[in-house]
Amino acid sequence: MSVESEYLDIPLADGSNMRGYLARPEGGETLPGIIVYMEIFGINSHIRDVTERIAAEGFVALAPDYFHRTGPGIELGYDDAGMAEGMKHLGQLDADQMIADAEAAITLLNARDDVGGAGIGAMGFCIGGHMTYLTACATGIQAAASYYGGGIAAPQGPGGGASTLSRTPSIGGRIHCYFGGQDAMIPGDQVDAVRGALADAGTRHEVTVYEEADHGFHCDQRATFNEAAAKDAWGKTVALFNSELRD
Repeated sequence: MSVESEYLDIPLADGSNMRGYLARPEGGETLPGIIVYMEIFGINSHIRDVTERIAAEGFVALAPDYFHRTGPGIELGYDDAGMAEGMKHLGQLDADQMIADAEAAITLLNARDDVGGAGIGAMGFCIGGHMTYLTACATGIQAAASYYGGGIAAPQGPGGGASTLSRTPSIGGRIHCYFGGQDAMIPGDQVDAVRGALADAGTRHEVTVYEEADHGFHCDQRATFNEAAAKDAWGKTVALFNSELRD
């Protein structure tokens, strides 16, 4: 399916704007909206590709630049320099600001004439996977797909305060979480904590661990790319969005 894409401004509550990258299938069909949350490397070529790929599945997809306060427009590579720079911006994230950015992205999607269906979905990678989980907790999204979301089970949330895991009972939609069994950044006890919190809260969920996969397994620009895990998780994600977001 051919898609069209553009950069746009997402209005924020304080009167400023957050840049976003939007992709949708060509034509005027009304479709469900999906937020695509970037890694620490910005809305780079990989995230643009993911945004276009999910759009080609029949969605209006929006990737917001939630580093707009500290590094607006950065596009980093998957090397040591890119990692170091990205970590600087990661360390300055704040949960309340992340939620405000999520709400702004949702508001923009809901206001579009070409967005409809049963609700908004979100997907994201690494810190974007964390933001997907946080968005599911703090907003009314209907479906969420969190890929190797780091720090979800940490004692505090981004910027301090309540842990993201402690917000789990507020999730109203369905959530999928995908982890790599070889991911030293998210050890097994943290994965177990996420699984346990979702089960205890009665959340509709699925937690999948790809035992041979490492962190970043979905990104075909990283040395840790795992084609089998990426393909399986993508299929689960598309099925999730189709089942939860279509009227």
